[in-house]
Amino acid sequence: MNAKGQALVLATFLSAAGAGSVTSVTFASRELGRSWAYSVYLPDAYQPDTTRYPVLYLLHGNGGDENSWPSAGNIQQLADRLIARREIPPTIIVMPSAGTTWYVDRQEKMESAFIKDLLPHVDARYSTINSRDGRMLAGFSMGGYGTVRFAMKYPELFRAAAPLSPAIYDPQPPENSASRVVGVFGTNEFDPAVWTSLNYPRFFERFVAKKLPVPMYIHTGDDDVFLIHRDATNLYERLRAAGQPAELRIVNGGHSWDVWGSALGDAMKYMSRFIARPASK
Repeated sequence: MNAKGQALVLATFLSAAGAGSVTSVTFASRELGRSWAYSVYLPDAYQPDTTRYPVLYLLHGNGGDENSWPSAGNIQQLADRLIARREIPPTIIVMPSAGTTWYVDRQEKMESAFIKDLLPHVDARYSTINSRDGRMLAGFSMGGYGTVRFAMKYPELFRAAAPLSPAIYDPQPPENSASRVVGVFGTNEFDPAVWTSLNYPRFFERFVAKKLPVPMYIHTGDDDVFLIHRDATNLYERLRAAGQPAELRIVNGGHSWDVWGSALGDAMKYMSRFIARPASK
């Protein structure tokens, strides 16, 4: 069969493959003391009575919500395509709303809610692989910050991670960073000491000492207005110097959906190399 014929067969297969679904869900979060919303992608092949699936927790940026990845990131189409091509296994994708919390216990107890409420809720409601081998993390900007923190603070819970344009500024955020004005890292104004106490270098050595590697796919644009390529490179070099698996991609682009949307497919393929495949119950 020539190349044109192969392309036609592939296109026919992909169009015939079923589409997954994205729905919005709310549940009662004890840590937040309120209802909490998330969007969830379920693959077309989802069979909860017979099979357990890996889960990707996908985090949005500053000021976003549970609809950021489904709308601007076209997550349903991307996941459908990767699964149909067998480039990733059928995967559940959970996208929580976190506003401007930066995924820490400051503005709200978002970190505690994520670990103590959301993970158990997802494992109870959906047919998941309920172990670190079945969980991945990814996110952009503020969500990349949360991705790095969660992966390093809780490596017993996550098997792989993909921080995209991660806002992990070290030692301090630039003056134009939203982190300085959202009221999270300080009481009345930005407090450099609070930022330092919560950023990943503070617990990097403890992460390495746990000897639970979390392979990371680090990705950013070279024209990022926050110059995140410098912090992304520093993170990559720290990880590799400590013997941790990591890959770094610096591409043409800024701090935008053009970069994050195009990066996620390769990030998901990278993370899928390390996680457990769907398994029979």
